[in-house]
Amino acid sequence: MPVALITGSSRGIGRAIANKLAADGFDIVVNYHTAAAAAAETVRHVEALDRKAIAVPADVADPRELRTLFQTTEDHFGGIDVFVGNAATATNAAIADTSDDEFDRMWRTNTRATFLGIRESARRMSDGGRIVIISSGAVVALNPGTGPYAATKAAGDTLVQVAAKEMGPHGITVNSVLPGPTRTDMLMVDPDQVAGITPLGRIGEPDDIADVVGFLVSPAGRWITGQTIRAAGGLI
Repeated sequence: MPVALITGSSRGIGRAIANKLAADGFDIVVNYHTAAAAAAETVRHVEALDRKAIAVPADVADPRELRTLFQTTEDHFGGIDVFVGNAATATNAAIADTSDDEFDRMWRTNTRATFLGIRESARRMSDGGRIVIISSGAVVALNPGTGPYAATKAAGDTLVQVAAKEMGPHGITVNSVLPGPTRTDMLMVDPDQVAGITPLGRIGEPDDIADVVGFLVSPAGRWITGQTIRAAGGLI
């Protein structure tokens, strides 16, 4: 069976992606940093779909822990067919009010971890694999208070475009999915207000994003690479 490794998949969009890919026939590696109980719940969801799953703790911005995460996946399942980089962190603050430590924390999780995940995938993934990075609507909305977060997430979209060209000869596609405001614990806006200005009339749900990822990693997504797909109900 194909295997998907999803970082930051203990809850929210990551859990929805795990459930979607499990429903599509993937065995799942649920990565988490500190939320062990939530990760175990995601594993139970996947197993309820009659697929195999393990939960593996790792700080994906630490090169050694990231390598161990990949090695554990290979040791348990025999390989990696899909890598989804979903781990993220955010602070809502003006640039002038963002501390060095806050910026470094966002850069570490949003940029460094994305680079490390793509690099490790490039070194280990078999021909025909799939890489999907979860971006953010902040990258294009450019609202006040989102500067450091938007900048650290935008770097991932740039890495995707370059990696797609480098990995294309191996039949590996590399894309990012850019969600609009989505109902998760990272949501920093009023969902009713967002629904009122979204052409499709509601806020995004984690399953909306998971379905796009599911398409990109399926055979139907074979001719799409180097793209950032906006999934925001027409808002952005």
